Amino acid sequence: MRISRTLIAALALALLTGAVLAGDLSAASTKQKLKDKQAQAQAVLDQVNALGTRMDAAVEAWHGANYELALTRKQLLGDRVALRKADREQTLALAHLRARLVALYESNDDPSTISILFGSGSVSQAIDRIQAAQQISAADHQLAVQTAAARDRYARIAERTSALERQREADVRQRSAQRAKIGSVLAERTRLLASVRGQVAQLQQQEAHEQAVLAARARAELAARQAEAQREAEVRAKEAAAAAKAAQEKTAQEKTAPPATTTAAAPATTTTADPPATTTTTAAPPPTTTTAAPPPPAAGGHPAAASIAMHYLGIKYTWGGASPSTGFDCSGLTMYVFAQLGVSLPHYAAAQFGMGTPVARADLQPGDLVFFDGLAHVGIYIGGGMMIHAPQTGDVVKITAISDFGSGYVGARRI
Repeated sequence: MRISRTLIAALALALLTGAVLAGDLSAASTKQKLKDKQAQAQAVLDQVNALGTRMDAAVEAWHGANYELALTRKQLLGDRVALRKADREQTLALAHLRARLVALYESNDDPSTISILFGSGSVSQAIDRIQAAQQISAADHQLAVQTAAARDRYARIAERTSALERQREADVRQRSAQRAKIGSVLAERTRLLASVRGQVAQLQQQEAHEQAVLAARARAELAARQAEAQREAEVRAKEAAAAAKAAQEKTAQEKTAPPATTTAAAPATTTTADPPATTTTTAAPPPTTTTAAPPPPAAGGHPAAASIAMHYLGIKYTWGGASPSTGFDCSGLTMYVFAQLGVSLPHYAAAQFGMGTPVARADLQPGDLVFFDGLAHVGIYIGGGMMIHAPQTGDVVKITAISDFGSGYVGARRI
């Protein structure tokens, strides 16, 4: 009967061991697949991040092109106003000149001079003939020359500004096309990343399930081993009890029997060793760390900008975005925050860098603007070496250490 139990236990153990080995192979396969898929996800994520950085720079370049175009159009408007004013002044000067000629005509009996003047093919000819004839004053002549020169000068300026406007309109179109191209690739990579991450999640779930199955099998194996050991201990205990009973019966029989010539050997004494002492070590409580409160910000600038920016943590990044309802890009966030303080900032990081006063990195205070990556990125300093910013596509407004940008730090401005 004992042999039968041993065989059954051995067979059960072999089956469990085979199952565990099969589970190990399956888990190893899933683990390798998961490792490979995670590596692919990281590679795609790196591409998305790189494209996101390019996209952020392209959006800022687009903002810059629009900013420069707006300045050019404003300048062109001023040039055209000046040109219209010069036209009016030239018209007045010519009217004054004609009035003088009429006065000369009415006071001069010689029509030949007037005929020459009115017969001139241009204002310049008229001025030259009038000078030659010395029939008008030097002041009238100078006024006519100056107004004509001014009008020509403003016309040339307006033409140059108009050409600059056309060039900057082309720049805006080019930047927009570049932004759209990068955005298309970025969207495709983002979709791929979502797909790979989904596969990673499935493999993680599969791995967790396989780990749970393996753990259950291991627990079953241990339980089988313990049950077999218990059965063997019970068998040994029964055998020992039977042997002890037989010895007692034999001793009793010997006491009632006639004395024998030989003396039976005393039964062996079994000594059980004491269990080893257990030493318990109590770990010392962890040291208490006290963090000093940061000093209050010094006066100057707009420290409230840091507090306002905290309200928009978690708002999604959107290129060109400048409100919490649609999302923010980096310069859109800073523009929106400072607008609530009554400060108007352009939607262009490089233009924001030209505002306010420069601040050394060691002297940064909450509310200062910090710039990175060749002025392609901007954030709001909040103290402790940290800032709030809208990082890139697929991310949200968050707190990041300035040191994370490494050598990409450009400088800071206090508005």
